[in-house]
Amino acid sequence: MYAIVDIETTGGHASANGITEIAVYVHDGERTVQHFTTLINPQQNVPSFITALTGINNAMLSSAPLFSDVAQKLYELLCDNIFVAHNVNFDFSFVQHQLKKCGYELSVKKLCTVRLSRKTFPGLPSYSLGKLCRSLNITVQDRHRADGDAKATEILFNRILASGGLEHIDTMLKRTSSEQWLPPHLDKKIINALPPLPGVYYFHDTKGKIIYIGKAINIKKRVVSHFTCIDAGNRRQQFLRLVTNISFKECANELHALILESTEIKKIWPKYNYSQKQPAQKYGLYSFEDGRGYTRLAIDKRKKNLPAAYVFNMLHEGQVLLKKMIEEFELNYKLCYIDKTPLTEYDLSFLDEPGIYNNKVKNALVLLQEQLPSFALIDNGIRENEKLCFLIEQGSFWGMGYISDNSQYNDIDVLKQSLQPFADNDFIRNSIYAYAAANPEKKLLLK
Repeated sequence: MYAIVDIETTGGHASANGITEIAVYVHDGERTVQHFTTLINPQQNVPSFITALTGINNAMLSSAPLFSDVAQKLYELLCDNIFVAHNVNFDFSFVQHQLKKCGYELSVKKLCTVRLSRKTFPGLPSYSLGKLCRSLNITVQDRHRADGDAKATEILFNRILASGGLEHIDTMLKRTSSEQWLPPHLDKKIINALPPLPGVYYFHDTKGKIIYIGKAINIKKRVVSHFTCIDAGNRRQQFLRLVTNISFKECANELHALILESTEIKKIWPKYNYSQKQPAQKYGLYSFEDGRGYTRLAIDKRKKNLPAAYVFNMLHEGQVLLKKMIEEFELNYKLCYIDKTPLTEYDLSFLDEPGIYNNKVKNALVLLQEQLPSFALIDNGIRENEKLCFLIEQGSFWGMGYISDNSQYNDIDVLKQSLQPFADNDFIRNSIYAYAAANPEKKLLLK
């Protein structure tokens, strides 16, 4: 038995939106044996663009039943049947979410008529419901209303059955099949080709544009989890609707994948990556000589063409370091802009001569550079006879890459010739430091 379902909603994802209309055609494999449809009061405003698309407005829903009023009826129609819909994961996520709020757990097999149509009627220009029905000469009454679209899906389902689609249905319903949870426009072969290895994966839309980048210890397992998890949020719905291709880059380990992911996100700026989009290294520690001959230290926004003694992502981080230098080397708070009041003649009377004071600043900067570590992390590569190397130079991430087993690990200039430079940021830097602390045997100090 099949339950062919269509819904109208107030928005694109179940966690923040409601159902405004639902239609169910219970089908025994030959014909419809039961039919149910109703408007539903979502207890929230219907956006104007939804009204323009469906014709459903707030006035129509004011006297309609709440979902809780029809939840038991819907559960009885669905609980023992295969849930069928065009782009099934969208409809199912809403119905399952609303039923769960009413105390019903819906756990049934699903069939997507988009995927079924691709297999049964290959080569059509489009598999959206309207265009697919046009290609198959199926008349749609009341388009973008739940009952009209559900009826069109029922007719489509009958066409699929009449065209030998039962074979595809049996295959798709097998426990080992991924057809029930895959996005409607993503070929199963793409999932099967993903490796169970560490790396970075890329979700592409219909135009080939990268819309999301992720990292994983096991690429295949992590990608599958995006589509199989019970999540009523917006991002999962967008992935189900938009993802048509997945590419990947294999990495040697999790740290390698983490750094590549962070770098790629900042370079490509995918729409659905919400974290790690902040600019890197916003501030730097600079020194300059003022009109009186004193060397001043200052924390300022990062300058492209002016070398900094050190770089920070947060202003507070730089101020803490500078205060420590002031206390340790008896520097002046005003000459370091921690105290931003003007320097007076009275202040100058307590200062050392410029030559003496500047020597203190010089010693402070020398010690800072000496304290900033330079080291390489040497780990196994992807292939034999190669090593993966991460290089930290004077406290900052310089780059990474593969080196041969016979490389001169302790020669920083030789290492640089084999590595690819990468932009440094605190997320990457802190990850490398944490990995080095957890794996001290892989850390090689460099001069």
